Amino acid sequence: MEFELKILGSASATPFQDRHHTAQVLTVNGTQYLIDCGEGTQRRLMEQKIRPQRLQTIFISHLHGDHFFGLFGLLGTMNLTGRTEPLRLFGPAGLDEILTTQFRHSHSHLNFDLEFTAVDTTRHAQIFEDKNLTVHTLPMRHRVPCCGYLFREKPKRRRLLADQLPEGLAPAQLAALTLGEDVLDEAGQLLVPNARVTTEPKRARSYAFCSDTLYTESLADLVHGVDLLYHEATFLDDMRERAAVTHHSTARQAGLLARRAQVQRLLIGHFSSRYRDLEPLLAEAKTQFAWTSLALEGLSFSVTE
Repeated sequence: MEFELKILGSASATPFQDRHHTAQVLTVNGTQYLIDCGEGTQRRLMEQKIRPQRLQTIFISHLHGDHFFGLFGLLGTMNLTGRTEPLRLFGPAGLDEILTTQFRHSHSHLNFDLEFTAVDTTRHAQIFEDKNLTVHTLPMRHRVPCCGYLFREKPKRRRLLADQLPEGLAPAQLAALTLGEDVLDEAGQLLVPNARVTTEPKRARSYAFCSDTLYTESLADLVHGVDLLYHEATFLDDMRERAAVTHHSTARQAGLLARRAQVQRLLIGHFSSRYRDLEPLLAEAKTQFAWTSLALEGLSFSVTE
């Protein structure tokens, strides 16, 4: 089953050449989740052949324009192309007021339900669950209320060994075996030991999206051991004072957090437009964490089971 992240935008506040504002799509077992929605996101979705109508849930990290200015246009396009299925939207308080104002003054109306949930950006808490995964907020330290999101795939069931299964087991008994239970007879005696007829389940996967933030060492505990970590790296470390003033991080700091969190792989993005060449940022992050990649437009990153 797939667990894949597609990068739609890697730029910070000012877009640059082929670098666009922040947006990503996480696909888990066929379900797609949009993370941030900077200006031009719907065009980026078209370029990557991702149908907006397939999106079920959108997560917005904060209310700086480069992270959500594309949302109103995307919702309008969904409406014009006939969407009727509800859409779930998570983001900081005030996002609903902004959208309501835009709809009111443009005399627009959605023909589908937009189910908005305001998140507490100061807490690490579960905010969402579906058949595939759970989502928790990750508190960021930025100039406005801001959070990241931690996506964890739900634990998987044990796998049945068909050639080891005795005949005549009922569907309920087979289901119990996949949950790790033994099958007992009517007298409560062991009939089929689970360990003999099943194998360990495939591992659950995880992705952490850390949006705009000062370097925050405590995040390492919250994202410890994730398969894939995205962390903003707006500046090189020689501009760490500028990063601190603007409440951003450097490439070195992103690598340091990944190392301390013992993640499997780091992606860096949200690059300042002052950098035409991004290789120095990649090299700097790698001084702290070797398994680092640039989160560039159009790239996909898959996590295997």
